[in-house]
Amino acid sequence: MSDLKQQFEDAVNFVQNGPGDFKPDNSLKLQFYALYKQATEGDVKGKKPGLTDFVGRAKYSAWESLKGMSSDKAMETYISKLDAFR
Repeated sequence: MSDLKQQFEDAVNFVQNGPGDFKPDNSLKLQFYALYKQATEGDVKGKKPGLTDFVGRAKYSAWESLKGMSSDKAMETYISKLDAFR
């Protein structure tokens, strides 16, 4: 496994299971979500959720905004955002 992939997996684990004092706001959570999806699945797929699905639509839009970003770049950005938050 590459060093970048290991660092990314460690960062994801921290974000998902981190200590109780790790409390990112909703905006940062949305950024982590979009970067994770871009790193693991590539460009957004599927139909944009309807207007009444506010959370689904926000997630879709955040992921869609990263269209064209490489998996490695998404992993690097995810790690750097976490490092900046800590």
